[in-house]
Amino acid sequence: MLQALAGVKVLDLSRLLPGPYCSMILADLGAEVLRIEDKRFAGEGPGMPTVMRNKKHMTLNLKHPQGREIFYRLAQKADVIMEGFRPGVTERLGIDYQRLKSINEKIIYCSLTGYGQDGPYKNMVGHDLNYLSFAGILSLNSEPGQKPIIPPIQIADIAAGGMLAALAIMAALIFRQKTGQGQYIDISMLDGLIAMLPFLATLYWEAGEEPEASDTLLSGRFPCYNIYETKDGQYISIGALEHRFWVNLCQKLGREDFIPYQFATGEKREEIFRFLQDTFRQKTREEWMVELRDVDVCFGKVLSLKEALNDPQVKHRKMVVEFPHSQKGRQKYLASPIKLSLTPPSVRQGAAEFGEHTEEVLRELGLGQDEINRLKEEGVV
Repeated sequence: MLQALAGVKVLDLSRLLPGPYCSMILADLGAEVLRIEDKRFAGEGPGMPTVMRNKKHMTLNLKHPQGREIFYRLAQKADVIMEGFRPGVTERLGIDYQRLKSINEKIIYCSLTGYGQDGPYKNMVGHDLNYLSFAGILSLNSEPGQKPIIPPIQIADIAAGGMLAALAIMAALIFRQKTGQGQYIDISMLDGLIAMLPFLATLYWEAGEEPEASDTLLSGRFPCYNIYETKDGQYISIGALEHRFWVNLCQKLGREDFIPYQFATGEKREEIFRFLQDTFRQKTREEWMVELRDVDVCFGKVLSLKEALNDPQVKHRKMVVEFPHSQKGRQKYLASPIKLSLTPPSVRQGAAEFGEHTEEVLRELGLGQDEINRLKEEGVV
């Protein structure tokens, strides 16, 4: 099968979720990804087989001179290097961009951190929750006057970190193909989150309105874009934001008189809210699915995780796949959402065990078994 990134060699020094998510995207598209970690950190990475698929894994002590020499040899043949250390760490280890550029001038080097390589926060530690806090997103994720609610997925790690890093790397690969030049990439997850605020920032800058929790066009201010309880205690979502969808909904529910008041405030808004709340409680979630799925009103069932993973649309799109694991039997993975007609991404290999490919990689560098055994004894690998 053709693969869009076939032949691209990636060395991934990152841990946790953002970097591995990025290298998963690259690996799914055919890149040869080698994850490199110090064996002292075994078990500290994310236990998420989906994110670790399609990659090889080796152990390597970059603080040891021989460990660095092995890494330099790998870097000579690599196209991309990824790392997620705090700023300054790679310089101390002797594996920073300038050092590796002197070894391989075409290298593309991506640093993925919470706050970027410069600025007053650059040395702060953080997690997804902290980046959402600084981006002004967490403060808006609540009911009015209530404590902010922590999102159940890692928005910063995945969308503002891993996905943006993959996009930047692929752009750099295209540029290198045209010019022969590699380059350095500085990805900040806080930057990525700030860049995800076009609607709210426009509301603030141009309308002069600072958004408040649950009180913007897209966060519950109006009946046309909201969540409603059904007869069976489940919930549905209505996203009739464009006027034509609102017209369709009002006509379907027999309340054409509400059509001019889609964005009304005050008592009229409360009247529409009460009507929709009472109406949607009259039928079950599945009954509303039958009623509204073909009406063009932007409707959705609020599903549990179990329901979502088994939803007929998700199954039809093959977003859950199974792959055999040498020790754990068949494992389920989330499939790539990227659909390419000629070079589709794929799951070709399950998640590697920690250090599983260390000896294989060393043998490919020309080392014999005696030398490999010595490196193990000395704590290099």
